[in-house]
Amino acid sequence: MPTIAERAQTFADLHKAGCFVMPNAWDVGSAQMLAGLGAKAIATASAGLAGTLGLPDGGVGRDVALAHARALVDAVAIPVSADLENCYADSPEGVAETVRLAAETGLAGCSVEDKRHGAAEFYDATLAAERVAAALEAAAGVGRPFAITARADGFLGGGYDLVEALSRA
Repeated sequence: MPTIAERAQTFADLHKAGCFVMPNAWDVGSAQMLAGLGAKAIATASAGLAGTLGLPDGGVGRDVALAHARALVDAVAIPVSADLENCYADSPEGVAETVRLAAETGLAGCSVEDKRHGAAEFYDATLAAERVAAALEAAAGVGRPFAITARADGFLGGGYDLVEALSRA
């Protein structure tokens, strides 16, 4: 099985090569199935994980999400990225801590949403940018590639318009 560092480099290389399909796995069985079908990388799905536990999207905390991610990383030989909602923190410092913990699980990357965990409220653009900057700084300190996906979910969820979404990009 490739090392964590090798999988992280593969994930970085996939991003450099252009677009690729990254299906979501909701449990170990689906991760193994997707890898067996030829997926080059997979991602966790916060709603999928929550659903398997009988919880609503946003109903899972950081420790459970990271334990789930670790189980998927250990189950497949391809890179795994995680949907970590808002990184389970409002502050940039909390986001950075989640990114460090995510890297320790063996993930190749994670997402940082601009929506408060479990709420319909979006961070103002300045705080959202500070949170992403903290995630990027933490990722740079991991010692191997670690991808950060900065999500501007407000456009999709009706929290703000396209102009605002583009200004957050």
